[in-house]
Amino acid sequence: MDRDRALREVEQAGQELSAAAVMFHTAVGERLGIGPSDWKMMDLLERHGPCTAGELVRHSGLAPASVTGVLDRLQRRGLITRGRDDEDRRRVVVTLTGVPADRAAEVFGPLLRELGEVHAGYDADQLALITGYLRRAAAAQTRATAEITAAAEPGAGASGR
Repeated sequence: MDRDRALREVEQAGQELSAAAVMFHTAVGERLGIGPSDWKMMDLLERHGPCTAGELVRHSGLAPASVTGVLDRLQRRGLITRGRDDEDRRRVVVTLTGVPADRAAEVFGPLLRELGEVHAGYDADQLALITGYLRRAAAAQTRATAEITAAAEPGAGASGR
């Protein structure tokens, strides 16, 4: 297979994975009674630990107002808390109070089982290559999200829209 065809196939597979991920996280959000962006913000907090809103903006690529809206919804549902940083009282830190473990296992069990079967077909070196690609692709998508978000902000001008 030539490189151009291989790139087209990678792009198509990426689109398929993206669509499947959006649909999965929409279903998870519906099961838990929250929206997909709310669910993914909780995921960021789980992976990165307590963060400021600004750190969540950087991790997600979303606009500050969007992150604030998500955090407001999560706080109303009792899924996060906001509190002053012990080291720097000017900073507000967001902490995940979480989804109960039994609920997380309920919604992720089928996916983890399926992925376990997929992963069984790869050796450690292949998994390391896949991991590197996925991390680089995720970082690229976060940067693209931030670019789109910045272009949509008020004052970006007609050229930014």
